[in-house]
Amino acid sequence: MTAVQLTSTPAGTERVRLERRVRRLVAATITYNVVEGIVAIAAGVGASSAALVGFGLDSTIEVASAAAVAWQFSGRDPEAREHVALRVIAVSFLALAAYVTVDALRALAGGGETDPSTVGLVLAALSLIIMPVLSYAQRQAGRRLGSASAVADSKQTLLCTYLSAVLLVGLGLNSLYGWSWADPLAALVIAAVAVREGREAWRGDTCCAVSTTRSSALCEDACCADARVYDAT
Repeated sequence: MTAVQLTSTPAGTERVRLERRVRRLVAATITYNVVEGIVAIAAGVGASSAALVGFGLDSTIEVASAAAVAWQFSGRDPEAREHVALRVIAVSFLALAAYVTVDALRALAGGGETDPSTVGLVLAALSLIIMPVLSYAQRQAGRRLGSASAVADSKQTLLCTYLSAVLLVGLGLNSLYGWSWADPLAALVIAAVAVREGREAWRGDTCCAVSTTRSSALCEDACCADARVYDAT
């Protein structure tokens, strides 16, 4: 298979189909995050688990990001709303980073140890399965459509996957060995990633969300490589 040029922004029927696909994926993401947030907060309060409550609050931030993309693609000209949607997503990333950082430092200081929770473990495991699928599908559709906001929101969804893994490992280690410090340390790493993604979204610098044709030689990372056309020449 030979490397070929990145596709240009689709037009006509294909664009309509991709926009409809993004709307469906965003709706699915919002629905899951609402359910996830309610269950996590309820389980966290019942188990006195700061980690679970924080995970639930994170879901509300992700809903805000997805809602921005839903608003963008509900109009007749989604590209005209792209800038505003990207700013909302960027703020969502930074808000998530701020919350995770405060919560992690609080846990390290001894004020936010997690309690064992079977519901939390099951919820985190489900999110590890569901969120990567939603993120990948939206990222691919966003790249083909040339939508920076759809790609940025897919990164927000992917970040939820990392948080789910942190929650699962943190709850598991705390339950088995009493290692309450494992969760906040990993969360600080995720917060740093969220800050980077937030800055990129604010600048509109999302990987391969392009509206013009360019050579594959300009792709400098694996993220960009995924957007190549897969048909052999």
